[in-house]
Amino acid sequence: MAQHNSHRLPVRAQLPTRQAGTAARGLGGAAVLGTVVLGTAFTGASAQAAPAAPSAPAAPAAAAPATADAAPSVAPSAALNSTQKLRWGSRGGAVQELQSALNSNGAGLAVDGVFGKRTHAAVKDYQSSKGLQVDGVVGPKTRAALNGGVSTGGASAPSSSASSSSSGSSSTIVNAARSAVGTPYSWGGSSLGGMDCSGLVNYAYKAAGISLPRTSGQIANGGRWISQSQAQPGDIVAWSGHVAIYAGNGQIIDASGSKQRVVERSIWGNPIGFVTYR
Repeated sequence: MAQHNSHRLPVRAQLPTRQAGTAARGLGGAAVLGTVVLGTAFTGASAQAAPAAPSAPAAPAAAAPATADAAPSVAPSAALNSTQKLRWGSRGGAVQELQSALNSNGAGLAVDGVFGKRTHAAVKDYQSSKGLQVDGVVGPKTRAALNGGVSTGGASAPSSSASSSSSGSSSTIVNAARSAVGTPYSWGGSSLGGMDCSGLVNYAYKAAGISLPRTSGQIANGGRWISQSQAQPGDIVAWSGHVAIYAGNGQIIDASGSKQRVVERSIWGNPIGFVTYR
């Protein structure tokens, strides 16, 4: 009996050892498994955190449109850069700028740099649409409207120089017209060999460096209508089908069809008005 019991005790003593070994292996397996699981979990977390870093460069992408948006605000510029008055007969780059500006307002002009009948009519239409004085002359107010309501910086300075140049051109125009007194009347002529009424006006204005339309009707419609009290020597007196140079003090110089020569005389009949190109 004693030997039998002693034989069983070792078996019982081994059982806890096996269970402990199994438990150790189980714990070992759990520990390894735990390491793998935890390691994978941390590895996965760091892998997911890494893609978040590329999202940071999205900030510069948002800044780029701001630069693109800022650029157009600097782009607009004045439609008319010149401060000179433009009217029927004007030519050159300033007229091309005017025609382009009128086209942007629906005019549909040929941009040829020649201020003729169509450009004159387009200017009048534009002035009417903006509530400006409808005279077909592009001065400071019309230019400012075409430039978006802001006059160019030098607009006020030329007005004083224009005034002195105007008085200079006045005497030049009147003196040139007087130099033609006695010239025979010739329909369609514009020289001292012979001239008609519009030919005399063109001859006198050309001496002052001012280009005018050729016919009496175009000359009358191409300038700005003024009252007799506003008229200065060198301005134009207009009748239906006839024009003359105003010499001041109620006097005119004109190529008279009835007298068949250029004469200086008092204003006769009933002129339809006075026209200035200044």
